[in-house]
Amino acid sequence: MTGEPAAELGRVAVLSDIHGVLPALEAVLAEPEVAAAERIVLTGDITAGPQPAEVLDLLRRQGDRVLWIAGNADRELVEYRRGERDDIPDPIGPYAAARLTDEQVDFLAALPKTLTLRVRGLGDVLFCHATPRDDEEVVLVDSRPARWAEVFDGVTDSVRTVVCGHTHMPYVRLAHGRLVINPGSVGMPYGRAGAHWCLLGPGADLRVTAYDIPRAIARLTSECAYVDIADWADHFLNARATDADALRVFGPRDGRYTAE
Repeated sequence: MTGEPAAELGRVAVLSDIHGVLPALEAVLAEPEVAAAERIVLTGDITAGPQPAEVLDLLRRQGDRVLWIAGNADRELVEYRRGERDDIPDPIGPYAAARLTDEQVDFLAALPKTLTLRVRGLGDVLFCHATPRDDEEVVLVDSRPARWAEVFDGVTDSVRTVVCGHTHMPYVRLAHGRLVINPGSVGMPYGRAGAHWCLLGPGADLRVTAYDIPRAIARLTSECAYVDIADWADHFLNARATDADALRVFGPRDGRYTAE
């Protein structure tokens, strides 16, 4: 889905890394500017979490206004369910995979890896999960220019804005003349609690939606049968992992320590 972009859009809401957290998704969808956006783009890792089927159902009820991209965690659930892998790195992954219906697995399997739209003020915008060429590569706000040159290899010159997720930390930066935007994570934020998302057109506005986290944790603990759900919900919804923690983990994966 990287062909000729459609007509220019005025406002696009970008939701990334929902990770099956229904209360966070509900809070973002209730935002007036999300409700009014012409399109909602999901940049992957939609389902790997405590309420994957419920999250899918809610998003699909939004109709054609929602545009979908698969993330690495969605791919892993599909592969696990289809017997193409024996395990999933994320401990909650097998639980999430088992919660999906066969039809939902087929739906996830058919999702594209990239999408290009024309957005007012931003031109042709390429949406992906991690990088335009790979759903697991890591790029960070402080990744070196050579790393960005690598991940942009093959991206058409007409694309001047790239939106990616994967690392759960919001940022906006320039890299080789392209604007790069990470909306952060709706369901599993690192560094700051709340449901993070982004509004595009004509600029790029990083947003965070506050919601009742103690109530959401109680709800997940009550409604989800995952054995460690209370600890999982407390850790991720309260953003117990700081941005510094996340950068220490992700930093080596962008090749910064092996560069000449």
